[in-house]
This record gives sequence, structure tokens and C-alpha cells, in this order.
Amino acid sequence: MSPIVRTENLSKTFRGTKALDGISLELEEGLIYGLVGRNGAGKTTLLTSLTGQTLPDAASTIELFGEAPSRANLARTHLARTGQTYPDDASVHQVLRMGRIAYRNWDQSLALSLLMDFRVPLTARARRLSDGQKSALGIAVALASRAELTLMDEPYTGLDPVARGIFYDRILQDFSANPRTFVISTHLIDEIAPLLNRVILLDEGRVVFTGDAEDAVYTAHEIAGSQDAVSVYLAKASLEGAVVRERSIGALRSAVLAAPLTDECHHLAAELGVNVQPVALQDTVAAHSGAASTHRTTGGAQ
Repeated sequence: MSPIVRTENLSKTFRGTKALDGISLELEEGLIYGLVGRNGAGKTTLLTSLTGQTLPDAASTIELFGEAPSRANLARTHLARTGQTYPDDASVHQVLRMGRIAYRNWDQSLALSLLMDFRVPLTARARRLSDGQKSALGIAVALASRAELTLMDEPYTGLDPVARGIFYDRILQDFSANPRTFVISTHLIDEIAPLLNRVILLDEGRVVFTGDAEDAVYTAHEIAGSQDAVSVYLAKASLEGAVVRERSIGALRSAVLAAPLTDECHHLAAELGVNVQPVALQDTVAAHSGAASTHRTTGGAQ
């Protein structure tokens, strides 16, 4: 089966700066992808390039549903963007009407149910909604569109924890009943991690990792033990240059490494009597995004 999205050497240059730098990806149908990375990593540019809202550099290749982007296959996609704007006089109800016209699989009852859960009034002017209500409206439109490829760029800006919980519950319910492909760009990585089948990690416009969400955490790890044992571990594993964050308290030292946690790491740690473990997904992203700058913290009694 052909991937629902395929890119090859996808690049985008803004004023001499590479926002995307040779990205090659294949996205499968019926999975929820998390698109993660620091601000400026290229997440929004990638999403807008896939939907034709950003024109990539000339040598780039994008395929949607096995074909070059066209009006027909772009109509099978939806991008929910942060800060979505609406016509001055459009009410929430009219925004839903536009969605019903634009998407052949539109589910009006789902849209209304979501807005009720989020407490967004149908008669309010869309432009005058609070930031959280605008995000809720964007989520309602995205899910109700039932687009085969649904892209969401930081979809819950301004939503409180209760509203975010509603979003997580409803997307899982609807995805279970109506499988399709989601790509969700997010900074709340550990919070959304239970939803994700796959992770795409970007840093400075390049793909650092793409694969199963549970495998992503094994692309970085943390070591902790005595000062001497940790130093020996780093030297024997040739990982001194992979340290992105470390902390020392008296005779103890811990370090986060932008390096895979392998069987050899486990064996070496056991030999030296130190603790080694994968880090949370949020820390994995921070590790790969901060590999160029090491942070050291010291503490303890004087």
C-alpha cells in the first residue's frame, strides 16, 4: 500500500535560512503521528508545505495519496492552524456551515457535540472568541471534517487542562470509530504521548528521528552514579560528546545523553554499578534539540 504522504528532499529556504532541510518521510494511513521539536524546528513549515500553503524549494518532492498535490487530493486534507482567522461577521454556526460545504465526509453532529463539550456558543462571532475558544472551534472543525489526512498545528493553544482532556478523549474516540491519519504538532509532548502511534522529531529543519513512539525514548538515555563511575562510563562508551545535560551533587553525578540506549549501554552500566534508563519523550526531544549545548548544574554542601 502506498503511503498517504511521501516527501523526498523537502526543503524550504526563507531569506537564506533553511526552515526545512532535505526532509524525506513516508506517513502511513490510519496512524496518529506526533510532530515534535523546539520552536523554529520547522514543524509549521512542514505542515503548510504538505497542504500547499507554503511553496517548497524547487528540488523538493511531495506526494499525497500516491500523487502529486492537486486540488482533488488537497480537498481530502485539513490543516488546523494556531491563530486561525475568520471573516469579520462569521458566527461559529456559519463556520460550521463552511466546513459542511468544504468536506464531503463532514459530521455536523460531531461538530456540535464538541462545541457543547468545550462550551463554545454557536451564535458568537468567531473572531471575538477567546484564544481557548478559537482553539476549541479549530479542533471541532478538524475532527468533524473527517479529512483522510488531518494536520493539527499546536491545536490546543489557550485550552485549560480540563479542555485538553476533552480533546484527548474525543480524538481517541473518533479515531477508533473512524480511523484516518493525524499529524499533531505539539509542545505538550509527555501529555499527548499516550495518543501517539509514531513520532517525528525535527531539529533545525531536519528529521532527527521517526518511528514508533515507544522506540523514541530509547534514542536518548540518562546515566547516574558516582562521579568516577559516570566518567568511566562516558569514556568507555565514547559518549562524552553526547552529554546534553548533567548534574553533580557531592560525589554523585547524573547525565542525559543524546545517544541510543543499547544492550551494550546496559552491560557497561551493570559492570560499573551505575543506573541507566531511557528518558521521557519530552526529555528525548530536549536532548536531541540541545545536543550542541551542554548544561551543567552542581550542588551539595560546601
